Amino acid sequence: GSSLVVMAGPDGNEFPNPGIFLEVVPGKKIVLTDAYTKAWEPSEKPFMTVVLTFDDEGEGKTRYIARVAHWSVTDREEHEKMGFHEGWGQCADQLEEVAKRL
Repeated sequence: GSSLVVMAGPDGNEFPNPGIFLEVVPGKKIVLTDAYTKAWEPSEKPFMTVVLTFDDEGEGKTRYIARVAHWSVTDREEHEKMGFHEGWGQCADQLEEVAKRL
């Protein structure tokens, strides 16, 4: 299926990143990439492939790991300047809030 990751900067600028899911293991793993847009249509400028894993740690806790492979060192550096580390930390915080409401 299709995915859409929208990165929002502190200045309000948004960076939409359409892609596709490569693998989904319910409750365990999500892999998505922007190398393709819908179906297997190549994107104009691939930026990253994301692997998210979730492991039950017991006592209502889950280990969440986000791994991102960029297409080039330049892309990685650009993503870091955009707030990559802080942004993925915010994603983890937002996921925690959603999980608390379930």
